[in-house]
Amino acid sequence: MATKHRITGVAATAAAALALTACGGDAEPGQAADDGEPAGEITVITQRTDIVDTVFQDYKAQFEELYPDVTVTFEALTDYEGEIAVRMNTADYGDVLLIPTSVTKDQYATFFEPLGGVDELGETYRLVEEAAYEDEVYGVSITVNTQGLVYNKKVWESAGITDLPTTPDEFLDDLQAVADHTDAVPYYTNYADGWPLSQWDGNRGAMGDPEYQNTHVAHSDTPWADDQWHGISDGLLYDVVAAGLSENDPTTTNWEESKTLLGSGQVATMLLGSWAITQMQQAAEDAGGSADDIGYMPFPHQVDGTFHAQVAGDYKNAINVNSDNKAAARAWIDWFAAESGYAYDEGGISPLLDGPTPETLGDFDAAEVEYVEMTPAPAGQEAYETDVVNAAEIDLYGNIYRQKLVDIARGAADGDKESYFADLNQRWADARATVGE
Repeated sequence: MATKHRITGVAATAAAALALTACGGDAEPGQAADDGEPAGEITVITQRTDIVDTVFQDYKAQFEELYPDVTVTFEALTDYEGEIAVRMNTADYGDVLLIPTSVTKDQYATFFEPLGGVDELGETYRLVEEAAYEDEVYGVSITVNTQGLVYNKKVWESAGITDLPTTPDEFLDDLQAVADHTDAVPYYTNYADGWPLSQWDGNRGAMGDPEYQNTHVAHSDTPWADDQWHGISDGLLYDVVAAGLSENDPTTTNWEESKTLLGSGQVATMLLGSWAITQMQQAAEDAGGSADDIGYMPFPHQVDGTFHAQVAGDYKNAINVNSDNKAAARAWIDWFAAESGYAYDEGGISPLLDGPTPETLGDFDAAEVEYVEMTPAPAGQEAYETDVVNAAEIDLYGNIYRQKLVDIARGAADGDKESYFADLNQRWADARATVGE
């Protein structure tokens, strides 16, 4: 199970948002998360089906020892986005849950308890603006991820590659060397599961500009131009597949199997968030290798000779506005961020400003990667990009349009890169005209 899933398309996002608008919280004013001592029973809903019966039980024991008047129960959802959206049409969606991507910022107060102001929480936690609306923060990241490519170092070394690729063309040359000199699949798309393709959108920080998404993506009529981020990133994905450097039949890929394939060296490279590093290291050890076989490289694009990588919060822990035990729920959120060790153990950056840096990002340190925190949209523009996404019917944060990209690149659908990008640009421009500035 991955640490992070997104819903699979704009249609799903729009439908969920539409459905969620109809329901709301009925909590009484004054029932704040800091009222009273933590006590009572709380249900914590998680997407981590793989560790809910092991690691999370250790969390439960530690937390309940610190707060003996609180009892914690977990619910793990396999299809987190889909299942939680249905639950949120009632008041019964746990006490602590992860803010789903289908909920827009202007809906936060309807479903979640405010945790405090941006300035206040910003003294303790990273990236609080990501879960804030009108200066109120509604969630705290479970971990902070950066973005890049996880790869099997032994395979790349066997292909004779000694330096990190600094451009998309160099990356393609390196994958070709893997194909020519090893038996490994150079790149694995994870097409069939779908959600891994959404990871490609999380690398905007590679452009080195914290304002990029506010000045270029939503406010450009041509995001798929050659010199713009989606043209560069989606263009690279297209070229990888078109050159025959990915798996033979993407419709048969499997996420869980892919970890074993990369860990054992049967696959060389996958683009995934840093959350995936520890899972791949474990897979390498399970295959008889070493965690040291797994490396993490920045996206092959430099600005002024420097690699940049976006940092962003993962799912955000939030409190159900209808919870009867908000003080206990708030205690869990703060404890999870500060004491559980989840972020560090998962190879993530701590949500705490003074939290530890994971050893798993040593490769980024060696490559002198500069981290970029993207500037939030300005006030009044928080939902603008989402509005354009929905109007264009391009699931920018999902996998459907990228699956079509892969299909075109492998000859399973009509068109080519130029015609597909022209279509995407036209739909995007038309959507911007509909939404307005």
